[in-house]
Amino acid sequence: MLAGTNVVLGVSGSIAAVKTVELAHELRRQGATVRAVMSDAATGIIHPWALEFATENPVVTEITGSVEHVELCGYDGWADALVLAPTTANTVGKIAGAIDDTPVTTTATTALGAEVPIVVAPAMHEPMYNHPGVLEAIERLESWGIEFVEPRIEEGKAKIATEEAIVLDVARAVGDRPLEGRRVVVTSGPTSESIDPVRVLTNRASGRTGRAVSKACYVRGADVTLVHDGPSVPYADVLPVESAAEMLEAVRSVDDADALVSAAAIGDYTVDTAPEKIRSGGEVTLELDPTPKLIDTVREERPELPIVGFKLETEGGDEAMTDRARETLERAGLSFVVANDASVMGEETTRVLLIDAEGVTVEEGTKTEIGGRIANALAEELR
Repeated sequence: MLAGTNVVLGVSGSIAAVKTVELAHELRRQGATVRAVMSDAATGIIHPWALEFATENPVVTEITGSVEHVELCGYDGWADALVLAPTTANTVGKIAGAIDDTPVTTTATTALGAEVPIVVAPAMHEPMYNHPGVLEAIERLESWGIEFVEPRIEEGKAKIATEEAIVLDVARAVGDRPLEGRRVVVTSGPTSESIDPVRVLTNRASGRTGRAVSKACYVRGADVTLVHDGPSVPYADVLPVESAAEMLEAVRSVDDADALVSAAAIGDYTVDTAPEKIRSGGEVTLELDPTPKLIDTVREERPELPIVGFKLETEGGDEAMTDRARETLERAGLSFVVANDASVMGEETTRVLLIDAEGVTVEEGTKTEIGGRIANALAEELR
């Protein structure tokens, strides 16, 4: 995700500084080269040697005659991005006021003047985060193009965002944004149909591919709505659903959608829900009714909306998958169809066929990699 990217990690004096070793590791796992800059307050919380170990680079703890801030973030400097994590109320206010009295604030001022992308992850007590001056400073910095990764509000604290959220925002800040200004709706994972208050009809889908597509679209600049039976995520607005009918209604509710990626394994059948738990021990016959086809319903209501469909098969190989995908492609007027064998459900890696009016492309890799290729194909379609 960050292959070939040079990232300066600016660490301020929040207790969340203890998280920066893992953050540095995660940035590097995603392909970035990392160099750290620390304020004096930060060195009282985490030793510079820890970040030197995590980054495998010397750590800047003071600005010397070598003008480290300019070498890192000046015109033609080393950095592709400056990540300030954690960022205290003190540091946010100083950057907004162009006050340079720590290596971190001096580096930030230099990056702003040189138009180096900056990503800020605040971390402080919640009352400090809610201070009018801090909120005003954040608003001012955002107006200058600085990206803020929202903290997690828990236990009276504005805790630093997760490593995943920060890394995604760094990738979004430094990369091309072909989906900038677009609202992409992604359905993901399985749906469940209630048999009774305890039991459900569902399937084995993990939702990994749908979430990977959502992340990839976010990194490419999109505003993402993720419709799934799962938790909130930092890269999308989540509409929680359970049944096929709920998923359809959630998708229909997003009236500003520019594209739909229907990656969910939506159940084909539903059942009347028993009001009480069905007692075990006896034979039970369930009468199944077909669920509405989401892409067909949306296509009828939104004739011009670009839609990406998914097709899952268990037999017949590539030829059968292609034939069935083409039927769906033509019936619903889809932009393209992603077809795969059911054997990859729940796995980390996958093999898919991307099928459109022009032909068939075979893609293999991790679901994260495939999510990126699907997002690229969608961006090309919208272009």
